[in-house]
Amino acid sequence: MLSIFDEGPPPPCPAPFNLAAHVLGRAGARPDKPALLLLGGSAPQESQEWSFRDLERAVRATGSGLLAEGLAPGDIVLMRLGNSVDFPIAYLGAIAAGLVPVPASAQLTGPEIAALIATLAPKAVLRDPAVASAPHPHEIPLGRLQTMRSGPPCAYAMGDADRMAYVVYTSGTSGQPQAVAHAHRAIWARQMMFEDWYGLRADDRLLHAGAFNWTFTLGTGLMDPWTIGATALIPSPGTTIAALPALLRKSRATIFAAAPGVYRKILQSGEKIDLPDLRHGICAGEKLSPALQAAWRKATGTPLYEAFGMSECSTFISAGPGFSVGSGTLGRPQKGRRVAITDDSGEPLPLGEAGTIAVSRRDPGLMLGYLGADEATQSRFRGEWFLTGDQGTMAADGQISYLGRGDDMMNAGGFRVSPLEVEEVLNAHPGIRQAAVTDVEIKPDTRIIVAFYTGPVPVPAANLEAHCAQNLARYKQPRAFVHLDDLPLGANGKLRRSALRAHFKAEQT
Repeated sequence: MLSIFDEGPPPPCPAPFNLAAHVLGRAGARPDKPALLLLGGSAPQESQEWSFRDLERAVRATGSGLLAEGLAPGDIVLMRLGNSVDFPIAYLGAIAAGLVPVPASAQLTGPEIAALIATLAPKAVLRDPAVASAPHPHEIPLGRLQTMRSGPPCAYAMGDADRMAYVVYTSGTSGQPQAVAHAHRAIWARQMMFEDWYGLRADDRLLHAGAFNWTFTLGTGLMDPWTIGATALIPSPGTTIAALPALLRKSRATIFAAAPGVYRKILQSGEKIDLPDLRHGICAGEKLSPALQAAWRKATGTPLYEAFGMSECSTFISAGPGFSVGSGTLGRPQKGRRVAITDDSGEPLPLGEAGTIAVSRRDPGLMLGYLGADEATQSRFRGEWFLTGDQGTMAADGQISYLGRGDDMMNAGGFRVSPLEVEEVLNAHPGIRQAAVTDVEIKPDTRIIVAFYTGPVPVPAANLEAHCAQNLARYKQPRAFVHLDDLPLGANGKLRRSALRAHFKAEQT
């Protein structure tokens, strides 16, 4: 049998359609219910509650205000807004009016934004003066955006669900970041996550640990709860990770969403965490280790479910409360998805054989393409399949084991080795807080696996060698171990393996 998961397509997206109208479609039925609670903080502006009525009014009035600025449906607007409720209101306001918002990391510098402006050619820049930007002839300052909320509401710009709704940038872990264009239908596809990842219900109170201006927060922490009529909980800017357990308890959060690194730091105290209202936690962004998953369950008594995805298709493989997942697997494709493991030509492989994780063109959550880069877009497709570049295997029940990025796979003496397999073994060592491995060329045509790790103190190499020898085949064992204060992470919190290689080579010279 071939490595194809397909239990039928999802219901078709309605027509005409607007992403923002869909997200706020429950507002009329529950206008007074809290849509958003900003938690913690002592300043008045840090303690906010937004009802569904107030949220929809602010979004649609912002849409009217943007149109009054001379913008027209289809125009691209670049967002340079900070970690505040202004971000999602402006984002959804733009989409409600038929504009195309482009959120970009607040950590980008002026020159980097200048390069984005040159390639995107936005009609306007939504500008918080506290966030780095670059000159543009039509800047709409934060104060004016806030004033727009007192104006009249716009009509939702309904239309073809396949037209462009927003643009996000890839993380750039396998090359230069690309502008990923998504259709309005992308929000319709996110419903497949509700059952097979979140177990999301209208009575849920979902607390997301991320900032407003992070796309993980925007989708998982805000738009998804609002779509189903649930309440979103966001910590005030400056909230420490150590304060999150108390916020979860005080706010009676039923679901907690964060990157695995946040869970890891919460658990460093080693203490039990009393969260009586929490059903489970969810995470994405990096591989969830079985050790972290077990530690969270031991500390809280609740499970932790991970999801796998990418900027081009959001999350489409997950674990969830409705089914059991094998140890070390990602879970399975969500119902409605068509996913395969293929070879480099896009041909599905037999079950159990390693290959590239691929998503069908029919998936409503799949991108329209890379903006202004048709060749780059076409290079990712082979026939029916969009090739993610991530490697994995599929079992007979559809569960997928992740083997890492294609460009992360290590070559050790001619054997291809997944870094995640080695990292899982190292992370089980009591002296290691977090490990990362990569292969390094030490001389022409000779590569070795090097392990980098954080922990209270350096662990004797002989100790680590013995630990690996007990758990890994010889060819999978690291040949060198490097203790670091911190692992190198990108702006999105993902590991930068290229920086590990550069560090090792610098130490050898």
